Amino acid sequence: MKRFKSCLAEHIENFIEYRLQLGYSDKMLIVSLGLLDRYVAEKKVTLTSFDPLFFIRLRSDLNCENRSINTFFRTFKMFFNYLIRQDLIRENPLQEIAELPENQIIPFIFSPEETELLLEVVIKLMRKTERYYLADFSGYISFLLMARCGLRISETLNLLKNNYRPEERTIYIEKTKFKKDRLLPVPKAISCAIDNLLKVRQCFFTADNHPLLLIKENGKGLSRSYMRWKFKKAISILNLEQPRRIIGATNFSNPTRHSLRHSFAVNTLKRIKQQGKSPQNALPVLAAYMGHSEYKYTTKYLRVVDAEHRRQMLDFSMLRSEDV
Repeated sequence: MKRFKSCLAEHIENFIEYRLQLGYSDKMLIVSLGLLDRYVAEKKVTLTSFDPLFFIRLRSDLNCENRSINTFFRTFKMFFNYLIRQDLIRENPLQEIAELPENQIIPFIFSPEETELLLEVVIKLMRKTERYYLADFSGYISFLLMARCGLRISETLNLLKNNYRPEERTIYIEKTKFKKDRLLPVPKAISCAIDNLLKVRQCFFTADNHPLLLIKENGKGLSRSYMRWKFKKAISILNLEQPRRIIGATNFSNPTRHSLRHSFAVNTLKRIKQQGKSPQNALPVLAAYMGHSEYKYTTKYLRVVDAEHRRQMLDFSMLRSEDV
């Protein structure tokens, strides 16, 4: 069954294949170009019909935030540049369309104490039965790596067993979001926890040939839905559930698993400042540790000093919005 139906269908498939050969993921391409494909099919336009006005109308019909719209349009522009290289069109109709202004995003931040409590709750939620113990133990290690090392959720779930080097106490993260490899030293406590997990695995499997580090009793990897359920249950117990709020031009995010990564960065910079050192000077090192393509992406964490500062910003913004 064809997944694209418009006059662009064949070209979209070729473009996705081209990007895959370069080593990029096709996930966002399918979402963005699928949206374009449906709109083109609905309007019944041809390859020679695209002009800036068509895309301005498309943009006005989209019911989502500016940040998402800009992401879609970056993909569209990249796709039409590909069509130019294929000699299918002469000019990119999106070339002169400026991006929309985006809201500032303030991530939810766990304080060091809240992070500690969250990990304790995850341990208490571990079921002691043979059916669930290995999955719950693996889930705890995933949370631990996000909270203590700032890993992305996908990096923990895709981590291979041979990526962990117990003698060096390091974890090798292969190409992920920005297609960058990095070797991370891990604290001794985390190394001990991973060693214990590997010992538990030996009780479940006679020959442990499963490549992933974090697995369930059936040898399959942990799912995102499982981790989402575990996280929601933990923050519910801690009464840390909060809705996402949009106040003026600022988005205050709700707590998610990715908040543990944000919190790791913010709390690390706070500790550096408390030691009398410059957080600004530490950004390149922190960026490399967290796998950012450029350290300028890490500077966003300087806007939020700590969890209390974030709450004060939210309270102040809510107060101002009520006054208006």
